[in-house]
Formats: sequence, structure tokens, C-alpha cells
Amino acid sequence: MTITEKTAYLKGLADGLGVDPQSKEGKLWAALNDLLCDIAHELENLHETDRGQAEALDGVADELSYLEDLCAVFDDDDEAPEDDEDDYDGLEEGDEELEYDGLIYDATCPVCGEEISFDEETLEQGSIRCPKCGELLEFDLSEGEDKDDAPADEDELKF
Repeated sequence: MTITEKTAYLKGLADGLGVDPQSKEGKLWAALNDLLCDIAHELENLHETDRGQAEALDGVADELSYLEDLCAVFDDDDEAPEDDEDDYDGLEEGDEELEYDGLIYDATCPVCGEEISFDEETLEQGSIRCPKCGELLEFDLSEGEDKDDAPADEDELKF
């Protein structure tokens, strides 16, 4: 039984008491029944709005999942992206650079001399493609490793 149905039932019970609607008690019962009906309708409106927002949120979650899957496909791609502008850094006018809290390593491509920055996750993968020339650069971490399996400093990274 919904709240609106329960409210209608209570109104029927109050009407069945035989209280004169013009008496003090009848006016009180009528006012209480009107209040209950208003509250019931407001609650139904809120529930409907909540259902609509939940559906919209599910749609956003589905789209986000799709975008994450799409990004994963591009992250796993072994081919270098074709870049028409060599000096394009990915930022549009008015964009701010995001700060990264992890370690960032810098290396120079031995083929084209491009300066490449990458994070620990890329370092653990063991290789990266040069964004300029597409050369596969593999990391040699055999020297300079400390007990945490991370290079002692950035100068020890070798290709």
C-alpha cells in the first residue's frame, strides 16, 4: 500500500466516524487529512525525482565505464601516436597542468634526442615508445637498483 493509498484510507476512516464537518473536531480532522494528503504527494514527487536521478547517474556511470575502457585500449596500443605538431603538449589555451604526486623520470631518446618524462608505472612496464620517432625504448634497471627495486636516481636509467 502506497503512502497516498494509506492517506486515503485514513480519510475514509475519519469520514466514517460521523463527526460533523462544521464542528471543531470535524475541522481538525479535515485539516489533518489535507496535511497528510499534501505530505503524501510531496513524498511521491521526491521518490519520482530520486528514481529519475538514479537512472541519470546510472547512465553517467555507464558512459564513464565506456570512456575508461576506451582509454585502456589507447594506453595498451603499441603504435606511437601520429602527432602533426611536434611541440604540442596536450594543453589547450586556459588549461592548467595537473600536479602529479608520484616520481617522474626523465630520459632522452637515443635515436631522435627527444626528452621523455614518465612515471613509475611506465618504468615497471620496462619500456616506452618515443612520442616523436616511435622507437621502442627499453629500460635497463640491472645497475643502480636499491632494495625497493627502484633506481637510486634518475641518472642511472639506461636504454
